[in-house]
Amino acid sequence: MKTQMIMLIISFIVTIILALIIIPILKKIKVGQIEREDGPESHLKKQGTPTMGGIIFIISIIICVTGVYIYFNNLYETSIVKNLLPMLCLTIGFGLIGFIDDFKKLVLKNTVGLKPSYKMFGLLLISVAYTLFIVKYSNIGTGTFIPFVKKYISLPLFIYIPFAILVILATTNAINLTDGIDGLSSSVSIIIITCLTSIAVIFKKEEAVIFGSIVIGAILGFLIFNLHPAKVFMGDTGSLFLGGVISSISLYLRIPLLLLVIALIPILETISVIIQVLYFKKTGKRIFKMAPLHHHFELSGWSENKVVIIFTLITLLVCIIGIFAVA
Repeated sequence: MKTQMIMLIISFIVTIILALIIIPILKKIKVGQIEREDGPESHLKKQGTPTMGGIIFIISIIICVTGVYIYFNNLYETSIVKNLLPMLCLTIGFGLIGFIDDFKKLVLKNTVGLKPSYKMFGLLLISVAYTLFIVKYSNIGTGTFIPFVKKYISLPLFIYIPFAILVILATTNAINLTDGIDGLSSSVSIIIITCLTSIAVIFKKEEAVIFGSIVIGAILGFLIFNLHPAKVFMGDTGSLFLGGVISSISLYLRIPLLLLVIALIPILETISVIIQVLYFKKTGKRIFKMAPLHHHFELSGWSENKVVIIFTLITLLVCIIGIFAVA
């Protein structure tokens, strides 16, 4: 655990240093947040705040994982580095798609950004590649842990492959929807990733512990600049990356079903959007004042800090329950 704590601290420090360098650059090239006119009035003052800040912690994580790769490779711990890289590649791939989307919107001033069909195709392609790694080139297999029951079931390939792809895409989309208030997605994701990393310790999956520790340190460093009032937003670059982190670790640990417990807030955010869209199409009316769910509470009078604190505490509670569900 001492090694993992050192990695966490290093990634934390590296992220802070990178943030101090990159945020002024984002300001200089005017990569600013674009707020919805129908959104909460308090968000209008965020207009122009640097976004696409996910590149800060992505670069930090790449640097730290590369260092770990060299370190363990020199120790001939080949099994650790072999399983570490696919998790990193999946998350970088998702972050890259988010970066392209952000870049087109904010730098090239293309309001559409990356076409939804292109974005979905890219996410699907990366998800399929990671799923094939799990079933073909790793010792993970198709075994899936059932929380609370604490037993594994072995799924047939024709069920497991679409299931794993669905987990990755759904998780990524859910984390993306959770990103809308200063520090919300960062805070919720840190708690979820910490929970998954703790379970990796219980399961003695060192590569997942290493990866999770590095990510936790990086997001904590980013959170210093992302808390209200935020000096930078992560954008799709960061939120898609974090969705990839959560889904990749959960699948690697064979506990994707646990996300139904520990990712309660992102799930509720997603459900609120689905309900809002379907109900509006059918009746022309809205159930929520605004979706995703965090905006509904904002328009109901909650401050941003209150939403973040309550949603984070809920996530902490369900993650504690989640650990008991597998331990």
